[in-house]
Amino acid sequence: MARGIRESSPEVVLDVAPLADGGPGTVEALLTGLRGERRQQVVRGPLGAPVEAHWALVEDGRTAVVEMAAASGLSLLAPGARDALAASTYGAGELMRAALDAGCERLIVGLGGSATTDAGTGALSALGFRFLDARGQPLPPGGAALAGLARVDASGRHPRLTEVELLGATDVTSPLLGPDGAARLFGPQKGADEAGVEALEAALAHAATVLGDTPAGWPGAGAAGGFGFGLLALAGARLVPGYELVSRALGLERRVLMADVVLTGEGRFDRQTSLGKGPGGIARLAREHGTPVVLFAGQVRRDEGLELDLFHDVVDLSAHAQPSEAASKVLCEAAARWAAQRLKGR
Repeated sequence: MARGIRESSPEVVLDVAPLADGGPGTVEALLTGLRGERRQQVVRGPLGAPVEAHWALVEDGRTAVVEMAAASGLSLLAPGARDALAASTYGAGELMRAALDAGCERLIVGLGGSATTDAGTGALSALGFRFLDARGQPLPPGGAALAGLARVDASGRHPRLTEVELLGATDVTSPLLGPDGAARLFGPQKGADEAGVEALEAALAHAATVLGDTPAGWPGAGAAGGFGFGLLALAGARLVPGYELVSRALGLERRVLMADVVLTGEGRFDRQTSLGKGPGGIARLAREHGTPVVLFAGQVRRDEGLELDLFHDVVDLSAHAQPSEAASKVLCEAAARWAAQRLKGR
């Protein structure tokens, strides 16, 4: 977007901020606003194959930032390989374990962009929890297996888990269950058909009953395939909007106040956008200060619940893109066209 505007309207002064909301890009965004170091690690991917993932230590090592999408994200799987019923967050737990072993005092786990619907049980398994069936045997990976959950053995959990401040940075306010929940709203994009969605919904509902007191309706409990719920129920976490964490680190309110117009982007503009996603957050912030916000969207899905008035203008990139074109090229050209039409003479 910045490149397109510079090519079309070089006189425009740009302030570029890498926005994230707990999903992909959260580590990079926080490293932009906070001093720290990035670390690499090979972990188990969403379907078991090894992947190289990253996490970060910031604030002189006191805070660790783990992006679950780096280890258990949807982007790690080709569309035809996605398996919402079997995908596991185990690799995300391996990153959390590395952060705990590094001695952090606060651990932020970005909950967004997941390929999983296992309520975070894979990650918690990597941290020493055991999820057992009625015969006392460990459950296989994935959300579908939660239908057989009988009890949880927490005796082997990581000793430092109770010593740190654990924050789940959510990119949605969705509950665990229901039409806006982990399975029914997000399951289809992770490869679940109608029967798979209902199987996951039933498995998550059963797991919530076994785990007891934590409300399945808690805002953000459905984030990252129910990972938010697992952290609440078993790890003593506090859920916070990921957008707000990044916004504070980058000083976004001050920057919005200085801007004449704010441009942001999202792969698909749909009803999820207003449920805690970064573009929706910055749109509300800018509206408070009377600054117009333009959304560049790869696709606009005009389904029920879409807040069309959230943005001053929406640029639908699918109207101009060819299937074979790179997204960066399409976005660059769209930003250049927008700037030529809207910024000339201003």
